[in-house]
Amino acid sequence: MGDYIHLMGGYIGKLTAVLLQNFRWLRLTGTVREEVKRNVTGTLGTEPSRPSIAAQCVAAIACAELPQNLWPDVISLLKTNVTTPTSSEMLKESSLETIGYICQDIDARALDGRANDVLTAIVHGMRPEEVSANVRLAATTALLNSLEFTKTNFENEAERNIIMQVVCESTNSSEQRVKVASLQCLVRIMQLYYDHMLTYMQTALFQITLNAMKSDEAEVSMQGMEFWSTVAEEEFDLALDYEDAVERGETNAKCNSLRFMEQAAAHVVPVLLEAMAHHDDGDDEDEWTPAKAAGVCLMLAAQCVRDDIVNHVIPFFKHFQNPDWKYKEAAIMAFGSILDGPDPKKLTPMAKEALPQIVSAMSDNNVNVRDTAAWALGRVIDTCPELASDSKLLETVLPALSNGLHQEPRVANNVCWALVSLVKASYDSAVAAGTDASGQPETFSLSPVFEAMISELIKITERADGNQSNLRITAYEALMELIKHSPQDCYQAVRNTTVVILKKLESLLQMENQAASEADKAQVRDLQAMLCATLQSVTRKMQPADIPDVGEHIMTGLLQIMARATATKSNAVMEEALLAVACLAEHLGKGFDRYMAVLKPYLLGSLTNVEETQVCAAAVGLVTDLSRALEAGILPHMDDLVEKLILCLQVFSNIDNKPDLASIRIFSYLFDVKMYCWPAKMVKRAPLNSKLCNFHFGLQIISFHV
Repeated sequence: MGDYIHLMGGYIGKLTAVLLQNFRWLRLTGTVREEVKRNVTGTLGTEPSRPSIAAQCVAAIACAELPQNLWPDVISLLKTNVTTPTSSEMLKESSLETIGYICQDIDARALDGRANDVLTAIVHGMRPEEVSANVRLAATTALLNSLEFTKTNFENEAERNIIMQVVCESTNSSEQRVKVASLQCLVRIMQLYYDHMLTYMQTALFQITLNAMKSDEAEVSMQGMEFWSTVAEEEFDLALDYEDAVERGETNAKCNSLRFMEQAAAHVVPVLLEAMAHHDDGDDEDEWTPAKAAGVCLMLAAQCVRDDIVNHVIPFFKHFQNPDWKYKEAAIMAFGSILDGPDPKKLTPMAKEALPQIVSAMSDNNVNVRDTAAWALGRVIDTCPELASDSKLLETVLPALSNGLHQEPRVANNVCWALVSLVKASYDSAVAAGTDASGQPETFSLSPVFEAMISELIKITERADGNQSNLRITAYEALMELIKHSPQDCYQAVRNTTVVILKKLESLLQMENQAASEADKAQVRDLQAMLCATLQSVTRKMQPADIPDVGEHIMTGLLQIMARATATKSNAVMEEALLAVACLAEHLGKGFDRYMAVLKPYLLGSLTNVEETQVCAAAVGLVTDLSRALEAGILPHMDDLVEKLILCLQVFSNIDNKPDLASIRIFSYLFDVKMYCWPAKMVKRAPLNSKLCNFHFGLQIISFHV
């Protein structure tokens, strides 16, 4: 028997692969299909291991046949397996697994009229009288997968009561897996059937989920928090819908929120705050923990209840001075988490009072405290940008940020974003005070330290540990933002940055040659792409008088990068290089013509790189920018360019019917240049399939205009 089961398991596994991947099942004769179905359903409950392979196979067949109105009795068969008193534990479990797989993969319409049988089997398996925890778990998981199909049942109060009763009872299971799955069901039910939850919230859900949040079992606790995160999200969306309706002038606008979060906040928030203080120094940064789940839930709660959140959180801020780093870090995290909710006018005085303590925390002995403090500082400046103009605050904030850049990568990463927030806020304040004809302010509050900030960020990109916590990439992104938001009196620092970036590009080309592993080479290419993106920011800020001289060096560097990207098929690098060239062409205008001969092979190659649509789209965008910059100077190159563009349209039209970015840009380009006399014969030369008829119509219009 054991050999038979082993053989059958291997056969079923292979059959499942055929069904799921090749869709060949329906091509078999009815006789063959019926024989296979009889054998595979007979295997349910006979396997010695979990999960059931037979369940996966039966579900695969059902998902293939039910939409075709075949095998109409499969759900009834599975229900009978579950509800028959003499069925074995394994038969009930595997049958419920099958139902779960079907509900997970099938189109809801294919189960019309079968929801009652599905629920009957599931509810039977979830009953407290069921002694097998494995059966109860399979039933609960099946319910989770079937909830989208049970709308009609949830609209019926009697049936809804039965479902809610068995789910709520399951949350009291002594088996953690069942308890967690039951709480997951409550989360999904709240998402799908929020409007029906008032009675259940009052009688059961509030206490069940509050107790879950307080659980010492991490998985249980996080599901309780997920429930209230879902409540907050639902009610936030309902509030937005109401506000939109009012703005549209709807006379009967009504907010459909049941205000669960608002009413429960006094009980839920303290539990969240306490959970945020319970984590270990050695917690993995990427691991999802109750403390992180609590922080997210608090953030969503703040967005939902808005000003009211402040009163629930203020008492916890006493822990800013707590010698226990866990509570200190939790207090700072709580402060940063609520900033999206209340009115900024109410927040600003509180933020101004808290900011010195947050800045002080950036020198704490514990890295978790310093990391969270850097994050919170950026959040404060984002939310209350007027603080960036407070010279006294800047006197303490700037040294703390400078020091933070040289701390652990995770801390320095958040400091980079805090710097970006600070620079944006200062720049926007300066713009509000007045700009020159170019739309740029003459100076801003950070001008005295701007060059030092640029220099510090460049140093961060060279840190040996820059690969950790994505620090090097973040530093380059911060550098780009600083350049973008620089006033006129910081121009020299921006100009000097060009030289630094070009030198880095040159050194990276050498580094790629020396890189031993593919991982090292990929890392170098990521940096090349970031440097090209940084050059875009620098080029946009360059003054016209400097463009010709600096442009020569920039173009030389970009051509070297494109040559290497072509040889190594580094698509991300090529995309950024093309975008950088477009920026340079825009500034040089007709003067860019001297580079066309050396650029053209890379441009044409990118236009034909239809497998990488982002590269192709960037190339099409560059063609547009070149046409605008060169004006009539583009005509000698038009035949080759238009031929490639038409070929692109043909390829993309054969992929699918949805317009993609490259196709849209091609259309835009063709209409943009319709005033230039590129040969209409290029249009006629390309054979058009049926999907290209729309393209042809557009091209005819262009031909008519020329």
